[in-house]
Amino acid sequence: MANQNQKTAEQANLGEALSRTELFFTNNKTGIIIGIVVVILIIVGIFGIKKGIVDPRNEKAAEALFPGEALFEQGDFLTALNGDEAGYMGFIEVAKLYKNTKSGNLANAYAGLCLAQLDSCDAAIEYLNKFKANDHIIAPAVLGALANCYANTDQTEKAASTFIAAAKQADDNLMTPYYYVQAGLIYENTGNSEKAFQLYKKVSEDYSTSESAYIAEKYMTRISAAK
Repeated sequence: MANQNQKTAEQANLGEALSRTELFFTNNKTGIIIGIVVVILIIVGIFGIKKGIVDPRNEKAAEALFPGEALFEQGDFLTALNGDEAGYMGFIEVAKLYKNTKSGNLANAYAGLCLAQLDSCDAAIEYLNKFKANDHIIAPAVLGALANCYANTDQTEKAASTFIAAAKQADDNLMTPYYYVQAGLIYENTGNSEKAFQLYKKVSEDYSTSESAYIAEKYMTRISAAK
């Protein structure tokens, strides 16, 4: 039970971290306007240990990860990333030392988020790309953070395609249309208004009850008026 509770806490903390990372990129080089993202609630067991099996290395990895999460919550991204003299090794070392564990995998995501917060987007991209997941909650959120990093390093095509990948991975009425709109904004701001219009139209038609649909319709009107 203690191990499961610790897992749940790890996942919830990562969800909140991802939300804050998206908010961090409000003023990026491509002019994308990143709105307020709902805190991602992680389902119990997505990265949990299989029932009946206890992996001692993963348990140690979870313990090593925990102090870093607290530091992240406090906004001490540099220490969370690199460790301290009190014995905490840092997300980078946790990811390296426990690379084949669930918590080691999570450490890659946390390391990427810290680096993004420290305005080291190139390094953030490296760690966010190391994180592996196939779920519909954490995986698209990490892709969203990755897309923002691509946008901030002027890799606009990668940013747009990664936002689209995040939208498809999320497969819901909240984050999917949000990510499609972000991809549309990139295309619009880089001169591909037609592609942007099609993404906005998709949100308007396929996700008409979402909050993003209203925004998409406004952007469609803007593009039409400029023709």
